[in-house]
Amino acid sequence: MLAFIAQRIGKAVIVLLAIVVLNFFLIRLAPGDPALVMAGEAGAGDQIFLAQLREKFGLDQPLPVQLFLYVKGIVSLDLGFSFRQQMPVSKLILDRLPATLLLTGTAFAISLAFGVLFGTLAARRAGSWTDTLITVLALIFYATPLFWVALMAILLFSVTMDWLPSFGYETVGAGYTGLAHVLDVGAHLIMPATTIGLFFMATYARMTRASMLEVKRLDFVKTARAKGLRDAVIQRRHVLRNALLPVVTLAGLQAGTLVGGAVLTETVFAWPGIGRLMYEALLQRDYNLLLGVFVVCSAMVLAFNLITDLIYRSVDPRIEFAA
Repeated sequence: MLAFIAQRIGKAVIVLLAIVVLNFFLIRLAPGDPALVMAGEAGAGDQIFLAQLREKFGLDQPLPVQLFLYVKGIVSLDLGFSFRQQMPVSKLILDRLPATLLLTGTAFAISLAFGVLFGTLAARRAGSWTDTLITVLALIFYATPLFWVALMAILLFSVTMDWLPSFGYETVGAGYTGLAHVLDVGAHLIMPATTIGLFFMATYARMTRASMLEVKRLDFVKTARAKGLRDAVIQRRHVLRNALLPVVTLAGLQAGTLVGGAVLTETVFAWPGIGRLMYEALLQRDYNLLLGVFVVCSAMVLAFNLITDLIYRSVDPRIEFAA
């Protein structure tokens, strides 16, 4: 197991470095000059000022030199300096990362728990009105754009009913502490987390249902019934446990992408996470900050993939660790 983990970490490092190099060149192919953006915000546009800005932030160096310096910084865990925010990139990301992890972690837990629950219920009552209702709702949530769900949620639960706050991480100026602060953040979290969770819940529900229906037809399930085991035991120990493996695979792949994939939701709800930070960096042509967010998101995707491989073993002991 230790050899497997070490080998996977080594491969992940190589993949991460390849992603860093690829993103470095892709971002610089995009139109726009960060020096011009900064000069415009400063109210000056003469060539001398532009040259000073490019020299200050290393934008006057050849691309291979910029790449070497950037990769060297990544290896030493230095993500660079944001010329727009005038702060280290790592500090900007660390300030926003907890909010994103809270949002995406809550959305992931909601989607996985209710997705498996509804998928199991639909599979156990296949062909009934319950199965039809769950399948139709899953298709609706899967096909509906997230930003539309977010806007409708704000219109219904915030504007019309005034049940939940419409935007932000916490009530500005309230000064809550302790339990009051936790409840305030929780109230702001409900709508964005549910909005993201509905889409992935539909995916897990459909995957669980299809997988359970497939496992039900296998010989070992028929043998369990012939032995006289109760249906609840068969469904839980034999059908569901074997059907969860593809769900775990899908969940592991989506868990990492959730971190950087909440751009629309964070923008609509003004949630101060790295998804919104990435959007702001793109508008401002802040290369270092944008690359830093990409590196962190890529590293988390690779980390979640490794965790998924380890979870396989506990879900299905028949799987051996292999390179």
